[in-house]
Amino acid sequence: MVELKTRRELALLREAGRVVAEALAEVRDRAEVGVTLAELGRVAAKVIDKAGATPAFLGYHPSWAPAPYPGVICASVNDAVVHGIPDHTRLAGGDLVSIDCGAFLRGWCGDAAVSFIVGEARQADIDLINATDAALARGISAAQAGRQLGDVGHAIGGPVRRAGYGLLADHGGHGVGRAMHEDPFVYNEGRPGHGYRLRPGLVLALEPMLIADGTDDYVTARDGWTLRTASGSRAAHSEHTIAITDDGPEILTAL
Repeated sequence: MVELKTRRELALLREAGRVVAEALAEVRDRAEVGVTLAELGRVAAKVIDKAGATPAFLGYHPSWAPAPYPGVICASVNDAVVHGIPDHTRLAGGDLVSIDCGAFLRGWCGDAAVSFIVGEARQADIDLINATDAALARGISAAQAGRQLGDVGHAIGGPVRRAGYGLLADHGGHGVGRAMHEDPFVYNEGRPGHGYRLRPGLVLALEPMLIADGTDDYVTARDGWTLRTASGSRAAHSEHTIAITDDGPEILTAL
């Protein structure tokens, strides 16, 4: 069931979103060659704890997962698209890193992700991240009251396909509120004029996940969580939680 949020609830979601934005900014600042993914997880945990919030990912256990998620962030490197576990892997120069973070504050959730490169960057990776960020920006711009989810998916996915990139199969955005994943599901491709009609008070996480070589398929790693590209190609992930308002979409997970 899709639930629309009141102005008071949006204000609380905005506060939760700021905690997530601050955690992502701190993690990105601390990410450098030689730092472990576990260390980045501790950086995010400190930011979340200092704000009086709780991690949304830690202990999360959907029906398809073999065990509860063990980290505060998802840290996915190179061919890992999403859900990478922050372990003792040390970052190397040229790594493409995607960090996903969620937090609950006073019962409301924020959820966002960012991709970046550690050390010297390859132009292909820069282009991939730029394309992912641009896809997210297009989706946000299309999320206007009165339009439909198909318009959002079309704005995200159409240019992605034309540019030759892939989109992670079976994954997309979602509603956000008192739970991290609420209705509706938000496809990263769509037909204009189709799907759920957007109304003020709707809160969504939009999250394009692009694969460099144009493929969509993935494999699940032995940890039961990390999704890697089936082809071994690199991937990038960008996400914001947004609110639909009468004045246009508002990003809730921005500093």
